[in-house]
Amino acid sequence: MTTQHRIKRGVSLYSYQYETFLRTMTLDDCIAHAAGLGARGIEVVSEQSFTGFPNVPDEQVAAWFASLDRHNAYAQCHDMFMDIKLYKDRRLNFDEMVASLERDLHFAKRIGCPTVRIIVNTPPEVVVACVPLAEKLDIRMGIEVHSPFHFDHPWILRYTEITRATGSNHVGYVPDMGMYIKHYPPVFRDRFLRMGATPKIVEFILQAHEARVLPDYVIMDVRKLGGNPVDLQMAETLRHNIWSNPRRMLEFMPWIFHIHAKFYEIDETGKEPAIPYEEIIPVLIEGGYDGHLSSEYEGQRHIEDAFQVDGCAQVRRQQEMFKRLLGEQ
Repeated sequence: MTTQHRIKRGVSLYSYQYETFLRTMTLDDCIAHAAGLGARGIEVVSEQSFTGFPNVPDEQVAAWFASLDRHNAYAQCHDMFMDIKLYKDRRLNFDEMVASLERDLHFAKRIGCPTVRIIVNTPPEVVVACVPLAEKLDIRMGIEVHSPFHFDHPWILRYTEITRATGSNHVGYVPDMGMYIKHYPPVFRDRFLRMGATPKIVEFILQAHEARVLPDYVIMDVRKLGGNPVDLQMAETLRHNIWSNPRRMLEFMPWIFHIHAKFYEIDETGKEPAIPYEEIIPVLIEGGYDGHLSSEYEGQRHIEDAFQVDGCAQVRRQQEMFKRLLGEQ
């Protein structure tokens, strides 16, 4: 595999959600850990990292920049959320959704992020309405193509049609590598077994996933096999944990601004057993991707019932894998 590329490494601070929630790591600790691995592009979930978001005091923002400077890191991406069901009795209307996204664009500018991850449930018309502000602030908006969505999903195709018509180079995509679940994640399997799943039915579900059997058929068969509620819950996860072809990214590469390098674990061999990064990274190199691979660890929620969570160790393992696959010394 050629190592001629311009791919950069980063970390989403979402990877340290467990440590942040338990207050065993500060925002500065998270930035220091990521930058210490050479992953200097920092992605931030502002609700997690800034007290009182979106009304963040100036001193917090100053501390953010001081921490980035101290650890030779830089702001890369701000993750926005569209709380469409903010009110109990109604959904946000169009103008309110536009105002919400514009608020996030302004905040991204305030903390120095050149990219905003647009949550996938954001209507494309809302994104289009915010293009003039994004261009004025010079911030790129990328919708997160997140499982069970994929590049050929009707919602993403509609987003593509509507946003591409703007002709703007400030609107595109942030693919989440969780749409490339080639093998059922072992941490999922083990958690369901601890919860009381039937071993024979678990094996049936694993085989069905490998064979790409439609989830509705798997769920129906698990019911016929007399599956218990945990078995059915495991079968339901097949709806969300999909396998699509990473090569589909090639067509969209000019508009891919950032990548969520989702992972559930890096095992002792240095591989993600569910998501084949050894297949994904060559596609990114072939397509000339020049953005960041941003570590996004989400395995903690699947092991916390039985094991000590160590997000730092997992992020370190993934970054070591990236260095190997990217040909870094």
